[in-house]
Amino acid sequence: MQLLVNIDHIATLRNARGEGYPDPVEAATICEQAGAAGIVFHLRGDRRHIRDEDVKNLKNSVNGILDFEMAATNEMIEICLHTDPDLVTLVPEGREELTTEGGLNMETVFDDFQDRVIPAFRGTGITTSLFLDPNLKDIDLAHEVGADAIELHTGTYANADTKEEQNHELQRLVKAAERIHEKGMRVNAGHGLNLENLPLLIDNVPHLADVSIGHALISKAVYWGLEKTVKEYLKIMSGKS
Repeated sequence: MQLLVNIDHIATLRNARGEGYPDPVEAATICEQAGAAGIVFHLRGDRRHIRDEDVKNLKNSVNGILDFEMAATNEMIEICLHTDPDLVTLVPEGREELTTEGGLNMETVFDDFQDRVIPAFRGTGITTSLFLDPNLKDIDLAHEVGADAIELHTGTYANADTKEEQNHELQRLVKAAERIHEKGMRVNAGHGLNLENLPLLIDNVPHLADVSIGHALISKAVYWGLEKTVKEYLKIMSGKS
């Protein structure tokens, strides 16, 4: 199991004043030095946080896994292929949303992904991951189009209001992870995870590989600093907390 840190909101803070700092690349370096296995960024169509120059600079500076999160538009596919990250995570993207609100609807995108999107990455060495809710049908369709990995959307689990709702979502994630593994794909996870809800997830959901954490980690780092915060997450993931 590996920690990938999403540094989008370092860029959000930078862009709030239009200054050149804080620098997402510097943040990425600190996270890697603290033990993170890699860095995630989401280049959105509206460039609300990460910008094109950040993508280039991150490619040149990140030593571990570089995960390019994006909508499956022709523009983003072209940028991604030029960047050549280790991993591309394909997500739905709505202009009015504050953050990614759910997984891809595979029935809706199946033909497009089968004919245009997934073939664009074949033979490039870039691992393709699809961001999905823990629905078995979606997972089966993702396997059919040729995805290498699935990032399970953990937001519903993370935002559950009651223990009953949380346990229900946890069991859905367990079944989804087992199906992904059975299909020979890599099991990744992310969205809404924090220091409080991560331990239960990793104690129960099998086969987890890359766990992507952004907003909660960056928020806690305002008080603790990036190095300490990354190390606290790594303690949980190693079972030493």
